[in-house]
Amino acid sequence: MWEYSDKVKEHFLKPRNVGVIEDPDGVGEVGSLACGDALTLYFKLDDEGRISDAKFLTFGCASAIASSSALTEMIIGKTLEEAEKVSNEDIAAYLGELPKEKMHCSVMGQEALEKAIANYRGEAEKKVEGQIVCECFGITDREIEKTIREHHLTSIEDVTGYLKAGGGCGKCHDNIQQIMDHVFGRPVAIQPRAKKLTNIQKIRMIEETLEREIKPALHQDGGDIELVDVDGERVMVKLRGTCSGCSASQVTLKNVVEAKLRELVTPELVVEEVLS
Repeated sequence: MWEYSDKVKEHFLKPRNVGVIEDPDGVGEVGSLACGDALTLYFKLDDEGRISDAKFLTFGCASAIASSSALTEMIIGKTLEEAEKVSNEDIAAYLGELPKEKMHCSVMGQEALEKAIANYRGEAEKKVEGQIVCECFGITDREIEKTIREHHLTSIEDVTGYLKAGGGCGKCHDNIQQIMDHVFGRPVAIQPRAKKLTNIQKIRMIEETLEREIKPALHQDGGDIELVDVDGERVMVKLRGTCSGCSASQVTLKNVVEAKLRELVTPELVVEEVLS
């Protein structure tokens, strides 16, 4: 169970600057529903070239919402040159720190800001460089190596916390380990995997993940989800509210709910919808 600071809770429960800016000067979009986190950041400049307004829309967990909210508060009043110096560590520090498993949420905020500023300047979007290592979340070897070097990461779990790489099916763990070996010039011991969960532990973790990570985002759009049963690796749920009968319900189940449960509980889980 993660410990969230009071400021994270405050920005999650009462996020600042949620919404869309009509005719913005800059827009940055990062993430995707397939990853379980998505963020769009908007900003408007005043006559002096300072950010007079910043708003965001996000689909994600409490840390994603809190990081996005904090970012908008941090950049309002700044020039673009000042704003582009805001790092993901600055966002985490502003919130009184984030659990290491959730640092990718602050990274997502920094990347959205970089894209919004590039959009304002008319700069072409950077091409993806390197080879895809984590197919679940589309993370390349270059991104992993860069993040390991910049943040001195020493475990697969640290990499997952910053980039989400390795947080899905787990097939890329060996490749992530090889990248770490290359960075450090020596083998880095792979941390032992957690023991197999008992069924009671699994159900409890599924319930906690639904309550903490999935339901808040669904509630924003008038939807909800109910855990019906767990049979081995099968997780049976019922969608309610606006989610029930929605044409995108299967996308939500597989690319959001299932992906998040695989990331935070166990990678073998399969989510199925109960219709009756």
